[in-house]
Amino acid sequence: MRTSEDIKRRLWNGANELRGSMDASRYKDYMLGLMFYKFLSDRTLQTFANLSGNNTANERELMSEYKNMHKEYQDQLDETIRDTLGYVIKPDYLYQKWVEDINAGEFELQNVSDSLSNFERTITASEGSNQLKGLFSASTLDLTDTALGSNLKNRSDNIKALITLFADLDMISLQKGDVLGDAYEYLIGMFAMESGKKAGEFYTPRQVSEVMAQIVAKSSNIKSIYDPTVGSGSLLLTVKKHLKESAQKDLKYYGQEKNTATYNLTRMNLLLHGVRPEMMEIRNGDTLAEDWPEDPERPDEGVQFDAVVMNPPYSLKNWNRAGLKVSDPRFELAGVLPPNSKGDFAFLLHGLFHLGQEGTMAIVLPHGVLFRGASEGEIRKRLLEKNYIDTIIGLPNNLFTNTGIPVVVIILKKNRKLGEPVLIIDASKNFIKVGKQNALQEKDIAKIVDTYLERSEIKGYSHLADRDEIIENEFNLNIPRYIESIDEEIPHDVDAHLYGGIPVENLKELKILNSTVKDTLEESFEPVRENYVKLNKSIEDLTKDILNDEKVIKKSEKIAQMSKDYIEKYWNRLKSIDRTDRIHSLMEEMLLEIKTNLQEFEYIDIYDGYQIIAEIWQNNLASDAELIALNGFYKIGRSREENIVTKGSGKNKREVQEGWNGSLIPNEIIKENLFKEEVQKLEELKNRLAETESEIAELIEAAKEEETDENIALYDALRRNAEDEVTDSFDVRALKTELSNAEKGSLEYNLLKKATDLLAKRTKLNREIKSFETKLDNEVEDRILVLTDAEIDDLVYEKWFGETEKAFVNLVEAPLKEELEILKMLNERYEDTLSDIDSQIRELEAEFEKILAELVVVK
Repeated sequence: MRTSEDIKRRLWNGANELRGSMDASRYKDYMLGLMFYKFLSDRTLQTFANLSGNNTANERELMSEYKNMHKEYQDQLDETIRDTLGYVIKPDYLYQKWVEDINAGEFELQNVSDSLSNFERTITASEGSNQLKGLFSASTLDLTDTALGSNLKNRSDNIKALITLFADLDMISLQKGDVLGDAYEYLIGMFAMESGKKAGEFYTPRQVSEVMAQIVAKSSNIKSIYDPTVGSGSLLLTVKKHLKESAQKDLKYYGQEKNTATYNLTRMNLLLHGVRPEMMEIRNGDTLAEDWPEDPERPDEGVQFDAVVMNPPYSLKNWNRAGLKVSDPRFELAGVLPPNSKGDFAFLLHGLFHLGQEGTMAIVLPHGVLFRGASEGEIRKRLLEKNYIDTIIGLPNNLFTNTGIPVVVIILKKNRKLGEPVLIIDASKNFIKVGKQNALQEKDIAKIVDTYLERSEIKGYSHLADRDEIIENEFNLNIPRYIESIDEEIPHDVDAHLYGGIPVENLKELKILNSTVKDTLEESFEPVRENYVKLNKSIEDLTKDILNDEKVIKKSEKIAQMSKDYIEKYWNRLKSIDRTDRIHSLMEEMLLEIKTNLQEFEYIDIYDGYQIIAEIWQNNLASDAELIALNGFYKIGRSREENIVTKGSGKNKREVQEGWNGSLIPNEIIKENLFKEEVQKLEELKNRLAETESEIAELIEAAKEEETDENIALYDALRRNAEDEVTDSFDVRALKTELSNAEKGSLEYNLLKKATDLLAKRTKLNREIKSFETKLDNEVEDRILVLTDAEIDDLVYEKWFGETEKAFVNLVEAPLKEELEILKMLNERYEDTLSDIDSQIRELEAEFEKILAELVVVK
């Protein structure tokens, strides 16, 4: 059975293959729309199978039976399926019928249009049925759009290719493990990256969604959630993921989206993630122009929700085209309208208006909302006076594909205690580069969420700003006013520059070294004069002494044992996992426990340890656990799959099989652990080849550079390019000709003979290596099928946790090495005194004078 990673990879590769030059932001509508229609068709067939008692796995037979029964009992069958699903797709309009027509050469694009139109007419008027209406409108799937193809044939060919891409996917079984929903969300994210600036209409980056969702999910008892600028629905679904299973079942989703195509995308996304139509209310409309949702009985209060999340358009211009007044219930709180040139606070006030008294709101906005003045300053002041702003989280710039500006997440609550300070977090410096974008790592997200939950103050990172401090700053929330960057630059010491020696005061600042290895550190210095010392050994020797210090070794051994115990605790649970829906909770449990375990180790960055486990999950465990849940640990350990490679290009491009790959255990790990002698022999052959290549290269360089009689023949044997310039290789035919013309036993002959022999040796070695590699690869591929249980245990352990113990030990060494680098810098900074430099200058001047005196002036 395919895993979510297989599905994602296949669909995205297919998308890139098929869309050609079509804009990603438009192509996504066709691809995701047709994928959803396949899901609806599969559900129709499954419902018919349940009603008829025909649970055959043969889709063709089921199609045939459905068609025959539909002819005889059309009205009754349609009504029964419609009552179950809220819609019905008749046999002639099923996705499977399109596939049949394609295979029979009878496909027409009009078939798709007719099917989508018929679907709309079959939707019932039951609760939740509105969420199915208009899903395939022309704004989403315009089959006449020339972007899809310049003529009918091209458009038809492109749609056929997409239909074929999904034809063999069983959408029902894929949905059960949330594989389908994950694949859909993955495609939305990939299309967002491809769409660049247009992505802001429909996608919030995963790491930003995670920060907002985890905070909201852990702050409130959520039964209803609202996103007024819902986009693709990713924020709603990320919150859902972090709720308990029981809470997920009862969660009611609300959202509004102005863009019709994106609105349809939202509904499809929620439905594919298993959200029942009656549990969602998504509306196509302008959030600011017309308030929604409204309670007719309490028009001035608005419907309120347990959680509000939103990523609105940033600094939207002309947001108030509807001519709204400050008397609008949403803006009464502020007493003033946000400026028409920037809609940021208009969105915030709308969301706050719909937030319940015990709820939590998270909104991501541009950094300017923290400090801009005029009416925005008045709104910010009013929000602070009302005690609604709970937390400000500054994020790095360039997180979004559609803007490079820095953004902030603002958390708002209506039930804050009187006098409770505002938590300000500066997470703007914690990120890594991924291509052109910045990205938060899992440890960065965890640190933000933990700091929020614990309301902790961390120097240079977070601060609790009380009312007096905020008033003193005139209600300006610009983060640098509250959190100073830690200045890591060590001031220069004039006396140290003049007379040498490292200031003792600087050494006292090396807190970790002083606390951990004080004796070893003190023994490594000798006094120069009062308050100044110098090293009595090299930095390299000092580093060895410190890392071999008894205290450091004990701490390293302790953390290594912790690592072993931690892995042992989860090893059997990972091996025996049998349900894909339990994988996420197991991952969260492991991540939470590693933070707890690391708290007993002083001077270790807990979040670096968290990242170690997070990356194990990202790189291997997430996909491997899914394989194990679907197949069983030892069964999948002895399974292999075709290694498909792409050959050729353009019209000659094709996929061919080249051997087999282990489904769970990579071939390389099997090779390195079970074929050590063969790997060593192969390495020896490659070393011999490298030596031979080096000797050939030396001959070529000699032939090109040394103009001696014996080298002329070698030079003449070098290969020429089109411009008749010599290259870095021999022409074998020319070399043989030169050899046959050379006098046997001469230096020239010996050099030519050496070159000929080396080339022959290289050819032979290349053949040996290729033959040996092929034989070894075949043996490894065959070995996969007969691995013992013990071998699978060892190999999978190596794959998952082979470097884990070492990584945790590095957490002990890292802060020590960091301070040793500072010590190295200080040593180099003050190594040369001013008098030493003066002496060097005098020596250089003397040498220069000597050279001048030796110069001969030609008249």
